[in-house]
Amino acid sequence: MTPATADAGLRHTPDLFFRRRRLTRAVPVGRVLVGGAHPLVFQSMTTTDTMDTEKTVAQSIRMVEAGCQIVRITTPTVDDARNLEAIKKGLLARGVDVPLAADVHFKPDAAMTAAEFAEKVRINPGNFVDGKRFLSRDYTDAEYAAELERIEARFTPLVEKLKRLKRALRIGTNHGSLSDRIMNRYGDSPLGMVESALEYVRVCEKNGYRDIILSMKASNPKVMVAAYRLLAARMASLGMDYPFHLGVTEAGDGEDGRIKSAIGIGSLLEDGIGDTIRVSLTEDPEFEIPVCRDLAARFQLPGAPPPHQSADLTDCADPFSYSRRETDSIRVGPFRLGGEHPVRVVTPWPRSGRTDPGADVLALLERQLKAPTTLEPEILGWAVSEQADVDALAAARALLAVETSRLAFLVRPMSADAPWRAALAHADAFVWVEGLPESEVVAEAKARPLTVVVEAREPRDAALRAARLAAEGIRCAASLTAPKATPRLHDYRLLAALLRDAALKVPIHISAPRWDRPEDQVLESAVLLGGLLCDGVGDSVEILSTLDAERNLQLVYNTLQGAGVRITKTEYVSCPSCGRTLFDLQETTERIKRQTGHLKGVKIAIMGCIVNGPGEMADADFGYVGGAPDMINLYVGKECVKKGIPTPQADRALIELIKAHGKWQEPKA
Repeated sequence: MTPATADAGLRHTPDLFFRRRRLTRAVPVGRVLVGGAHPLVFQSMTTTDTMDTEKTVAQSIRMVEAGCQIVRITTPTVDDARNLEAIKKGLLARGVDVPLAADVHFKPDAAMTAAEFAEKVRINPGNFVDGKRFLSRDYTDAEYAAELERIEARFTPLVEKLKRLKRALRIGTNHGSLSDRIMNRYGDSPLGMVESALEYVRVCEKNGYRDIILSMKASNPKVMVAAYRLLAARMASLGMDYPFHLGVTEAGDGEDGRIKSAIGIGSLLEDGIGDTIRVSLTEDPEFEIPVCRDLAARFQLPGAPPPHQSADLTDCADPFSYSRRETDSIRVGPFRLGGEHPVRVVTPWPRSGRTDPGADVLALLERQLKAPTTLEPEILGWAVSEQADVDALAAARALLAVETSRLAFLVRPMSADAPWRAALAHADAFVWVEGLPESEVVAEAKARPLTVVVEAREPRDAALRAARLAAEGIRCAASLTAPKATPRLHDYRLLAALLRDAALKVPIHISAPRWDRPEDQVLESAVLLGGLLCDGVGDSVEILSTLDAERNLQLVYNTLQGAGVRITKTEYVSCPSCGRTLFDLQETTERIKRQTGHLKGVKIAIMGCIVNGPGEMADADFGYVGGAPDMINLYVGKECVKKGIPTPQADRALIELIKAHGKWQEPKA
């Protein structure tokens, strides 16, 4: 199989336009069942030294109290693996019977020992037997087969022991630690990740062992989603039904880490893929579990029956690799939307309590100019219910006349009775909401340079109306209504497929609905916007929340950055910490952010050790990695350029390295 033919005819889900959970076997991890018809399982990983029994037990209890159902513990050595026995006894003595998962890299002997005490053993096929030195080599088929025989000989004893002791196994592929052998044959790709795992699955099946869970983790949600989908499709074609552990590795901290995790995990849950999840945050592990719970809540329930027939539609995108949907480029005020232009940001401008909305907009623009990272509004969504809204719009446009190169106005009638015609004189774009007469909308759109955003409840209605406008020569985009707390990812997918089937290259505007809880607003907006953008669907985005304009802008731009479609600030890849970490990751990450957070477009990796560091940093500009206790190694891309820098001097050395490569700029005063 070659990368060019790997995905031919494969399907990762039975229906792209409706969520149906992937059918898997149920794998027991101690008393917890993963997969089958069982609810999603939440897990996290300790950050303590595994040899410190008391601290590890105490942290594990905090995780369980937060709702963690499987506790993963790093076992870098045989001694660490042996100490799992003491940790298990300490937990049971405190009345906590939680399954333990041993996390093993590089040390098959540690995995063999861990199997005696842990209910699950996680191995990384990239480094269980192989290594990673970024070497180039062409393997003949015979040489490659010999390498597989070597892996089988080294891996089979662990498989036999796990089978005998009735332990579970996670084959956990990491994008950042693919072996040189895999990299040379398949490249740094989702296909390479899948093949790396399947080589080990075949050894398990050859020995009649099937208590297997698989993961395809990456710090880039696009890569992660493509890899899991490809694995699901390959397994379906091979008659395999193993459950999946989902996670975006090295997601980071705070809102950025939550958004990136929601994009990757949520997109796959919408596909019906996923049986256990971990949100990898650079925070204490007990804080990961509430995010897991909030993210998974909607997916624990069965999806509603689809209201539409979609079996006759072609796929709207290649699910195994990213490509942006091809659309026409249209003008909205000073901006171009669609085509190769950036995904545009629509900010709903709140009406209540504003006596001078134009001055408020101007003040926002001024604040953004002075901010360390400028997140400017581009298109203001102006709701119109009564004549006072039209008057306020006219006054705002007059006051902001000098800002016409930085702003566009999108008028949204709140009902068919709103004075929408009067508002059009001040609009660059207009939302054709349901209830407005089509003939009048067409006449008004022809009378002025106006973009019409067709909004409908059903994807078919939006596609048909957009087709009629396009036939009239009116520039338009298509969108769907966003009722409160109503996810519509599958409906937008269907809209894109309908437009493609009709050979229409109409841009799509995505509106995320309002959620009452702030946590839900962040996660659900990230799933909808990020999930669609990672599929290449979406040319402008909007979050219809109750957030103030600045917070709304921040959330939208953070989501665009998490999906990798618009970079407006420094990008950080930071691991969630574990017992292998050689420095305080939370404190270090925050310290480096304070010094480098103004570097728009620069990607910095902050890694606690070398397990995944060099690989996950391969697409980062610079890397800050724990090389030894109190010593830091610095990377440019995947090349280590400075070793053994004492920690007190490492921050300054990183900044000097950034300067030496011409990517430093002084922060705003």
